[in-house]
Amino acid sequence: MSYEYKVVPAPVRGLKAKGVKTPEDRFAYALESAINELAADGWEYLRTDTLPAEQREGLMSKTTVFQNMLVFRRVVGTVAAEEPAQLPPPSPPTPRVEAPTLTKPAPTPERPSPDVAAE
Repeated sequence: MSYEYKVVPAPVRGLKAKGVKTPEDRFAYALESAINELAADGWEYLRTDTLPAEQREGLMSKTTVFQNMLVFRRVVGTVAAEEPAQLPPPSPPTPRVEAPTLTKPAPTPERPSPDVAAE
């Protein structure tokens, strides 16, 4: 079974919602919403990674920042694509029926009448 992967940035700020009061709860709600949104499209949450990334700071300098990324995966194709399709057995070939050819009967030679032959 093979997978395809999708990596998206983790939310950096919480979302407001009814009944969600503390900053921790709002952040958890934002993370939950991001995971559920992708899960609705068939993506399975796999893990969160923190990766370094260089960013420009000013004109000449660079600095390293760490990005939190959400990793998702889903199965490539479907089960039907992995198993060979069951095709119906081939039907036997239809026999060719040719129309009979009509031929004219050969002309029968005329027999001389007995009276003419006696002469």
